[in-house]
Amino acid sequence: MSLVKIKICFLFLLGTIFSNSQEIPPIEIFNPQDYNAEDQNWSVTQFQNNFIYIANNAGLLEYNGATWRLFKSPNDDILRSVRAVNEKVYSGGFMDFGYWLKDEYGKFLYTSLSANRNFSVKEDEEFWQIINTEGYILFQSLERIYIYNIQDDNFRIIDSEARINKMFKVDESIYFQKDKEGVFKIENGIETLVYKSSSIEDDELINIYNFKEDLLFHTKTKGFLISNESTVPWNIETNKVLSQASAYSSIRLKNGNFLIGTVSSGIIQLDQSGEILFKIDQSSGLSNNTVLSIKEDNDGNAWLGLDNGINVLNLNSPFKVYEDKLGVLGTIYTSAKASGNLYLGTNQGLFYKRIDFNEQFQFIKGTKGQVWTLEVLKNQLFCGHDQGTFIINGGNAQIVSDEIGTWVIKDVINHPNLLIQGNYKGLYILEYKNGRWKKRNKIKGFDISSRYIEFIKSNEILVNHEHRGVYKIHIDNDYRSVLSYKRIPIGEGVKSSIVKHNNSVLYSYKDGAFYYDASNDSFVKDTILSDLFSGQNYLSGRFINDKYNNRLWGFSKNDIVYIEPGKLSKERKINSIAVPSDIRRSKPGYENVLYVESDTYLIGGTDGYLVIDLNRANQHSSTIYLNEVSHNSLHNTSKLGDINKDLTLENRNTNVSFKFSVPNYGKLVNSKYQYRLLGMYDNWSNWSSNSEVSFENLPHGDYKFEARSLTGSQLSNNVISFNFSIEKPWYLKPIAIIFYALLVLTIGFLMHYLNKRYYKKQKQKLLDKKERELELEQLESQRQLIQVKNENLQLDVENKNRELGTATMNLVKRNELLNNIKEDLSKSKSIDDIKNVIKTINSNLNNTSDWKLFEEAFNNVDKEFMKTIKTLHPSITPNDLRLCAYLRLNLSSKEIAPLLNISHKSVEVKRYRLRKKMGLDHEQSLTSYILDL
Repeated sequence: MSLVKIKICFLFLLGTIFSNSQEIPPIEIFNPQDYNAEDQNWSVTQFQNNFIYIANNAGLLEYNGATWRLFKSPNDDILRSVRAVNEKVYSGGFMDFGYWLKDEYGKFLYTSLSANRNFSVKEDEEFWQIINTEGYILFQSLERIYIYNIQDDNFRIIDSEARINKMFKVDESIYFQKDKEGVFKIENGIETLVYKSSSIEDDELINIYNFKEDLLFHTKTKGFLISNESTVPWNIETNKVLSQASAYSSIRLKNGNFLIGTVSSGIIQLDQSGEILFKIDQSSGLSNNTVLSIKEDNDGNAWLGLDNGINVLNLNSPFKVYEDKLGVLGTIYTSAKASGNLYLGTNQGLFYKRIDFNEQFQFIKGTKGQVWTLEVLKNQLFCGHDQGTFIINGGNAQIVSDEIGTWVIKDVINHPNLLIQGNYKGLYILEYKNGRWKKRNKIKGFDISSRYIEFIKSNEILVNHEHRGVYKIHIDNDYRSVLSYKRIPIGEGVKSSIVKHNNSVLYSYKDGAFYYDASNDSFVKDTILSDLFSGQNYLSGRFINDKYNNRLWGFSKNDIVYIEPGKLSKERKINSIAVPSDIRRSKPGYENVLYVESDTYLIGGTDGYLVIDLNRANQHSSTIYLNEVSHNSLHNTSKLGDINKDLTLENRNTNVSFKFSVPNYGKLVNSKYQYRLLGMYDNWSNWSSNSEVSFENLPHGDYKFEARSLTGSQLSNNVISFNFSIEKPWYLKPIAIIFYALLVLTIGFLMHYLNKRYYKKQKQKLLDKKERELELEQLESQRQLIQVKNENLQLDVENKNRELGTATMNLVKRNELLNNIKEDLSKSKSIDDIKNVIKTINSNLNNTSDWKLFEEAFNNVDKEFMKTIKTLHPSITPNDLRLCAYLRLNLSSKEIAPLLNISHKSVEVKRYRLRKKMGLDHEQSLTSYILDL
């Protein structure tokens, strides 16, 4: 055999030997890293709000069910004792004792009761116990007992030269033990010896209890003694165990049982008669074997202050836990009970032990490997195994079929000597013949893996394959061949299953649960079951039929659900046990449930199993507490003072955080929280295990924060609420609004003024524009009028010019005519007559009136010419003006001569003289000059 195989066999044998099958209450373990303090925890107490307080080496620990807080002790000393009384938590440590009281911010502040008194504590004195009774608080050290009167705030002190081992409260009586002297009782502040040391065999007392009409003494090494004038041993077998365990602490539980903490053997629970119920040490669940202190809380949980850590035993839990710490068993796939034995089928084989006996599980030889199913059929236990099918009898396994991979084994309807089994490669028949079971045949014609099979008729079967769906198979009457089969239209999926419950076949997978409708040969959705086992809550389609109690079991992510018929109606009763999948640790798709007895069930997991007592599974509602409200801005975080008062926050503090918790200390029962912020988020949030929430950048307004809890399946009996307001920002406050109003009015007035001014200017511009337009129109009209006038004047000028030209031509022609007549007359013979005629002609030729008429006509045509030429040439004569006028009319010298009644040459002479008067150059034309003026 190889070395590896030898090691495996050795570990397997070792695990089998030491695998204690003790089923213990769930244990919640807190390590120093969890509570962020030191390892040793000397005393435990519970406050009025059910919060837990623990005396730790580093100070006072607080646990609210969600988070831990540490309050440093004065001078960073070790706290040895703690006791909650009303709203105060009293504590004792090194050379000091006092009380803790919460301030307005929810923080515990310490007040010393030993400082500034008329006494002083002894050097190196430590206070190990605190007891309250009838308005007094007693602080016990190894040298003294300080009796504090709460009402009068004064002390009485009991001194002792002998060591005071411990102090005890029995009803309202106070006892204490002096080393080597005996047990004393305090009455009226005076100590009285009631039992000598010899009467308790000089052993150190751990606790004293009422026992019938006497006292029961629990000592460190002797066990229990009963006082009856003298003391005698309590005659129980447990004393032998206790004498070897070295007890350090003990309490009596509310149910009368005893819980004993030892120095090196963990915790031991005894019933009222002294029998051991369980013994738990580090190998079976505790995180440390030295139990320094024990406290039963209001819910029946036992808090253990350990030498290294804190443990909580859920003694009243409906669950018990078996943990396979060494991994000997492996993952449990199936379980069964038969012949007084409990059988577990795992991936490592088949194990068994006697029911109700605390003994180790034994491995059944020949079953090593994967066990798929255990079925009690025909009063025999069948084991479906990877290697075939076995019949189990006690610790023996007999193979009846070597066909590998037996998933399931079922009775065959109306055939008591036949069994049908589903295997990796189809269906097989087992037959009881000649006093034994054996494989008879394979049912031919169907070779698909058949993990789940259910009969719908004697020769009709439904078979489920996770990846192919559900098949309906018609088998011949002798169960040797498949006559036909078909796939029923329904979705398929991993972790699906079929099961028969109340004569109805159910099929379940990720899309819901469906029942088979034979009339339509189809599956119909069961809406109630689908709501429980689909969607985000879906974990597995595995259904299990509990034939003992007619219950249907199913598994979701958050719950174990069982459905049972209603007692007074046909309505199904749905029950849920709030154990999330990550806590129960079952293998999805291979969940298994075993009815043990009296509503007690075993549920297999990957590293052990749970035992659930349904009679104790009814959970009570819890109370949720608001622990802290804080707000923060960009630079700092501040806790609120009194969280019971409404609060108004400045607008810069728009980030608000809330911390809340439920003092739920059950390991297997989680608390979830739901919250809403009315005024912002009016709908409840999704359930979450997070016990704090923050809201950031809240706008101003009024808000109401609400939160509630769900412990297991029970809502909290209260809803916490906190009202707060966030002030408006400075720019929205009344004074700012008044300023804005004034500013708006000012701006409005200014805008009105500017608009008025603007529109006035615009109006003026429009008026000016209109005026300009009117002026332009007027100017245009004037221009047009002037143009018309000019045109008329031009016409007049042209007419005048025509008239002037006509007149001039008339004058020229007349003068020419007269000159011609004159010449002709000069040639006449009658002199006298001729002279008269010539005289008349001359008078007409030299008639100045013609000139005046011409001058007037000329001036009408060219008014400025005469003035201009006179201005430029003042030396010219009127005759020169006449010449200029004629030249202005662009007349030639020949044409001018008759007008001046002179000869042509005389005109030239006049032109020459005029040029000289005007100072014109020789090259310059006189006519052009005059025309250009």
